[in-house]
Amino acid sequence: MPVPQRMGPVKPKQGSNVPSHLTKIPTVKLTKKKDEDDGTEMADGTDEWTQGKTLIKPPDQLDLSEAELKEEFTRILTANNPHAPHNIVRYSFKERSYKPISNVDQLAVHLVLDGNLLHQDSDEACRQRARQGLEKGNMPVESTVAEMDNERPDTPVFGEGVAEEFGAEERPDSAESKSTRREQKLTNQFNFSERASQTLNNPLRQRECQTEPPPRANFSATANQWEIYDAYVEELQKQERNKEKHKAQSMKKEEEKSRKKTAVVETQSDDITNVGRAAKIMERMVNQNAFDDIAQDFKYFEDASDEFREQEGTLLPLWRFQYDKAKRLTVTALCWNPKYKDLFAVGLGSYDFSKQGHGMLIFYSLKNSTFPEYIYPTLSGILCLDIHSSLSYLVAVGFYDGSVAVYNLKEEDDEATYRSTAKSGKHTDPVWQVKWQKDDMDNNHCFFSVSSDGRVASWTLVKNELLFTDITKLSVGGATVERSEEARHLTMACGTSFDFHKKIDYLFLVGTEEGKIHKCSKAYSSQFLETYDAHNMAVEAVRWNPFHPKVFISCSSDWTVKIWDHTVRSPMFTFDLNCAVGDVVWSPYSSAVFAAVTIDGKVHVFDLTVNKYEPICHQLVAAKKTKLTHIEFNPVHPIIIVGDDHGFVTSLKLSPNLRKKPKEKKGQELPKGPEVEVAKMEKLLNLLREPDNS
Repeated sequence: MPVPQRMGPVKPKQGSNVPSHLTKIPTVKLTKKKDEDDGTEMADGTDEWTQGKTLIKPPDQLDLSEAELKEEFTRILTANNPHAPHNIVRYSFKERSYKPISNVDQLAVHLVLDGNLLHQDSDEACRQRARQGLEKGNMPVESTVAEMDNERPDTPVFGEGVAEEFGAEERPDSAESKSTRREQKLTNQFNFSERASQTLNNPLRQRECQTEPPPRANFSATANQWEIYDAYVEELQKQERNKEKHKAQSMKKEEEKSRKKTAVVETQSDDITNVGRAAKIMERMVNQNAFDDIAQDFKYFEDASDEFREQEGTLLPLWRFQYDKAKRLTVTALCWNPKYKDLFAVGLGSYDFSKQGHGMLIFYSLKNSTFPEYIYPTLSGILCLDIHSSLSYLVAVGFYDGSVAVYNLKEEDDEATYRSTAKSGKHTDPVWQVKWQKDDMDNNHCFFSVSSDGRVASWTLVKNELLFTDITKLSVGGATVERSEEARHLTMACGTSFDFHKKIDYLFLVGTEEGKIHKCSKAYSSQFLETYDAHNMAVEAVRWNPFHPKVFISCSSDWTVKIWDHTVRSPMFTFDLNCAVGDVVWSPYSSAVFAAVTIDGKVHVFDLTVNKYEPICHQLVAAKKTKLTHIEFNPVHPIIIVGDDHGFVTSLKLSPNLRKKPKEKKGQELPKGPEVEVAKMEKLLNLLREPDNS
């Protein structure tokens, strides 16, 4: 499209203040005068271009400066499409990157009509002539148009009516076209209908629809060397499968024969197990006869000498449990079974770190004191154990080598069902305490462990794996901070014992080798809730009171036992036992009674409601040079069990003075329940708080 020529503006004369594009035609005043010759009047403007012109400025014209007058305004007409995109980017395979397209399509289509006319020399026109059997010059125009426009077959052909209307002269070939037109049979243009649509004709049945066609598949492949090799390999595999089938059939016959033999062996093994059960029953019957005075009367027998004592009590020895292969080991853990009240577990190892060897997990019953019920030998010494509160057949165990394991008493195998390894995150130092906790959100069993490496870890039993999660990393400063490896070892605190709150699931206490006790929470792993400067030496045990939610007790090798209120940083009671304390435990029947063992072979029983300063019983229960290590109360019977460093476990019965209950008056029933025990301990704490408040 040619670009229109630019036209320059008309400039006004110099000295005028009228812009060039606003200049108007000058007005000229014409006056009439008479011609002197012929007397006719003529206009005075005959020589107007020779006279001066006066420009009249309209009153509403804009006044512009000289610079504004010289400014030019032009418009150029172009053929560019203003809506065409100029930033199209396409991928260039040659340069392997996206490149902008320089050519812009300026074409804009406003109207498109598809016609049905064909050029007579085109391929389609030649095909139509071939179908109709006409030559190149004899193709009738009206037939072509009628075929291409079926909607209007009766429209007059262009040229025919026009020639007749205007009287045009006929062409020489018009006669031939009329003759060919008469020869072609024309259909009725008004009410034409095909014969096939007049009557209903049943469709012919196709033969391929009568039966299902055979399956067909197109296959194509190249016959090369590896294709032939694969075909031979498949054939050999088929032959091997057939051979295996024959072998399997023969093996089935042999298995049937072996089943008959194994059935005989199983019956024999069943007989052996039955014999073993019968032997156990006989052994218990023999023990009941041998220890009849103890087995039948220990629940009801009382020490008559307590009637002559007002406060002090005694411990009556009942049975002594021992196993010949465990004489050189130390009792490192004791735990009663929560379901079977006569069954308890004993962990055997060694506290002498220079002489470490194998360990043993043993279960004893009060019904048979001569031989253990279950025996599980271990490669490393056991330092702690705990029995699940609801699933009494699951036992969690901590070892000297830093690993933890779970034993299932239902299985006949002596090996642990779950065991931690170096790959599954076991501790790097001895494990000093393990405790079962409630199941997680997915109903998986879990327990916690504390070790000398400063980790408090949670272990979850998932299928056949033991997964761990670090809950807290103990440090001397009181907070867990990610530091360098060397700094972490310098500030790391060694955990020795811990215990979870009886009612608050997330709260737990951790005792350390430095003598401090940390109050921690599962939700805050980076900081301790409280730190108590408890002892001058390692904390041997820390336990929450089973009745009062604020009270806990601790013992240490510095000869002391202390009772704490976790809301107060100083101890409420302090007891000096003049010897290193190995373990301390609350009684299950009173909130004010607890017992402790010392390495000089003595058991100390305290009742704070009777005496707040000294024990009401301190009795030597082991021979000289025998150290007592652990103590546990039976949850039902008035019995305690004590373990020593020679592998022996001694059971003792508490005399009536050690388990005093308030006497009932006639016609009055004393209140019972945990509220009474809480009130009893709260009364003792208030006696100590009053002087502080004053």
